[in-house]
Amino acid sequence: MDLATVPLWILFTVLIVFFILSAFFSGSETALMALNKYRLKHLAKNNIGARKALKLLQQPDRLIGLILLGNNLVNIVIIQIATLIGLRLGGNAGIAIATAILTLALLIFAEVTPKTIAALRAEKIAFPAAILFTPLLKIAFPVVWLINIVANFFVRLFGADPSKGSLETALNHEELKTIVKDPDSSFRHNHKDMLISVLDLESTIVEDIMIPRSDIVGIDLDDDWNDIEEQILNSNFTRLVVYRNRLDQVEGIIHLRQLIHHIHEDRLSRETLMESMVPTYFTPNATPLTTQLLNFQNEKKRIALVVDEYGEILGMVTLEDLLEEIVHEFAGSIDPLEIKEMDDDTYWLDGSMHIRDINRHLNTNLPTDGPKTLNGLMLEQLETLPTIGTTTLINNYPLEIRKIQNNTVKNLILYPAIKRDTD
Repeated sequence: MDLATVPLWILFTVLIVFFILSAFFSGSETALMALNKYRLKHLAKNNIGARKALKLLQQPDRLIGLILLGNNLVNIVIIQIATLIGLRLGGNAGIAIATAILTLALLIFAEVTPKTIAALRAEKIAFPAAILFTPLLKIAFPVVWLINIVANFFVRLFGADPSKGSLETALNHEELKTIVKDPDSSFRHNHKDMLISVLDLESTIVEDIMIPRSDIVGIDLDDDWNDIEEQILNSNFTRLVVYRNRLDQVEGIIHLRQLIHHIHEDRLSRETLMESMVPTYFTPNATPLTTQLLNFQNEKKRIALVVDEYGEILGMVTLEDLLEEIVHEFAGSIDPLEIKEMDDDTYWLDGSMHIRDINRHLNTNLPTDGPKTLNGLMLEQLETLPTIGTTTLINNYPLEIRKIQNNTVKNLILYPAIKRDTD
């Protein structure tokens, strides 16, 4: 057939069809590359289009080779037809005009518009395209293979590995936190907080959340038995440390539930108390919370004494403490006497409180990379023995000492943060 005799309306129709094909190749390339790889792996379980797309993206060099082969062939045909139309309508001048119009039309209708739509509706375009590209790749495989051989040679010269699929990159800890914190994520607020807390477990150690040694409640076997019995009957805790004279001479852990039948049968004594004890479980102070959680599970324990590198007891950590790091405080887990809000927007705080708890409750940003308690933070800042009335500024928060006992800060006042000019 002589193209010079083909009616113009046919040429224009063919031109439009090939413009659509060019837009399809351009848009599908963008859509496939814009797919969320983690959502794609999830959808591939039940969606054939997602399954095909997942398989194609595992070898991106072949996919890109196929798309560009098709796109370039289509664009070459478009150029030829547009040139012929321009020649027939305006001679040599028509060719120049057709070239200008064609360049603009290709940019708008075959590149920018389809790629923008594809980026916004990636799945709706990528999944049908993947179904179509799968058989096309088999048909055009010899040509695509030859193109990839040459192209991959130059890719390797730049230090890239074309054999690695575009779905192989894993998220690290901080990237995953960024996704969870994203305001546009579909996570509910409380679920988001819990997920972030789980991710933070790896960077938090047991020393950060432990009950300080001075706050550990236990049974001293050297005490009078009547005092021990009264302590057991009136204890607010279900598990108590049992020791002799001082905490470093720990004998074991007692669960008060194990003593109930002895109490009912009036057989509670030092001997039955010691028979009911379980061995003490120790953990190093630098143990990450994720590791400690697994250790509790493996050892079937719920409580551990925290020791330093010399074996000295620093405090105690419980399974409940770990769970609170994920779901935050349980009802009643914070003593209301530890934080008392005043009418002038100040807070009376207990010096033994953990800084992490204060930051969580009051939305402050007191430093947590040093001392773990408020008393320790004040002593570090003052670098001397505390005195009543002393005020220091920590991260723009004025803190005033109000009560001291045995050279430790027992109570203090937290004032509202001082706003500093940033000019």
